[in-house]
Amino acid sequence: MRSSVEIFDIGSGEARIVWQTERLVEAPNWSPDGRYLVINGDGRLYRLALDGSEPVEIDTGFARQCNNDHGISPDGQTLVISDKSEFGKSAIYVLPIEGGVPRLVTPNLPSYWHGWSPDGRTLAYCGIRDQVFDIYTIPTEGGEERRLTHGEGRNDGPDWSPDGHWIYFNSSRTGRMQIWRVRPDGSDVQRITDSPYGDWFPHPSPDGRHLLVLSYDGDVFDHPRDLDVRLRLMDPEGGNARVLFELFGGQGTMNVPSWSPTGEAFAFVRYQPE
Repeated sequence: MRSSVEIFDIGSGEARIVWQTERLVEAPNWSPDGRYLVINGDGRLYRLALDGSEPVEIDTGFARQCNNDHGISPDGQTLVISDKSEFGKSAIYVLPIEGGVPRLVTPNLPSYWHGWSPDGRTLAYCGIRDQVFDIYTIPTEGGEERRLTHGEGRNDGPDWSPDGHWIYFNSSRTGRMQIWRVRPDGSDVQRITDSPYGDWFPHPSPDGRHLLVLSYDGDVFDHPRDLDVRLRLMDPEGGNARVLFELFGGQGTMNVPSWSPTGEAFAFVRYQPE
């Protein structure tokens, strides 16, 4: 099987398989009601029940080239997607959770969604402007984007802390990609990891106790797929870091928030070579 969608339980330290397929699928989001996952594959989005039944396609209207940067609003009513069907570059849209016509949020392109503020009012994303990767926020209803980083290396993968006080992100500003955090107004930038790995996609747990990070070998550039990686868990400040397990994965494993609503487990995708 090419893709294995799985759930890891923090308490037991064990993973269970939800669904496996010969197709390439990516980036599970866990619904706020805990009943299903949202995954992407072949440019489409799907709802995957936790009982392992076949996924059901979500109607995303004209958006038929969705990438793995998607998520569900805190109230469970809205889906955010990143799609390039309309402009040839990734743009961020929102639509009803049950499916419907996407509404454009980001006029500046390309933009790749990564995090939703706890109050549902603001989106955090990676924007590439003149080949510079930076962290931005924008109101969910649209408007002016706010730039939080300013070309200090490559900045990517932002996700909000559950109290809304921090936006975590990965940055290569010191050379190797590491985890940082910044206030939503762009102030008080702090380094979280100082590891021998290439650290990507920080995801704070909903209970505020943990930070989940995908770590490549230190000599790996960018976030490619189909490599030996590890998922690491640490305190929100970066302390007590430990490797939960190693797997074959990378791109698509957990690009976006994938914690269960309680913070007791998270979803991820494990791959087999093509």
